[in-house]
Amino acid sequence: MLRFINIHTHHFSGEHTEPRAFGFHPWDAEKVDIATLDEYGSFTENEAIGEIGLDFACEVDREQQERLFRRQLEIAQRLGKPVILHCVKAFEPTLNLLSRYSLKAVIFHGFIGSKEQAETALKRGYYLSFGHRTRHSPKSIEALRIVPLNRIFVETDESDRTIEAMYEEIADLKGVTIEALLTATNENYRTIFEK
Repeated sequence: MLRFINIHTHHFSGEHTEPRAFGFHPWDAEKVDIATLDEYGSFTENEAIGEIGLDFACEVDREQQERLFRRQLEIAQRLGKPVILHCVKAFEPTLNLLSRYSLKAVIFHGFIGSKEQAETALKRGYYLSFGHRTRHSPKSIEALRIVPLNRIFVETDESDRTIEAMYEEIADLKGVTIEALLTATNENYRTIFEK
């Protein structure tokens, strides 16, 4: 049976349709003691490390963000966990840091980048997740249309929209059926989290 996989949400349902992830958001980089990260058992108890990454649109010191991001990438590599990325106005620095690690899988959550950025991420074998912001960004719609189904996810993030509504919207924008999108995201989920 196909499930409406929600790869990144802030609203958890009783059903297990999203990976359980733990990580420190770049907005919190100035509050986290990087030296004590290994003490957090939640890194091992969850299926993914995330939402982690870089956000150069916020006020948090970039060097502190990068130190926290690097440390969490080290943990993800050591534990063999996929990462769910937050990347805002920091695409190249994010790619540069990712290239230093051997990671199980990388998922850019809430992708609103360009077609060229999508192509770059795809060449590296990364996954892209689309959600409620996609429809408001012509460049993101263009990017969505070139992403192969075997590299795509759908999410609600902090939106109050249902995951079913997001699948309908993303399928429509991509020009595929909801069933095709469901089949793809379920297989992508199995590839990353169940194999």
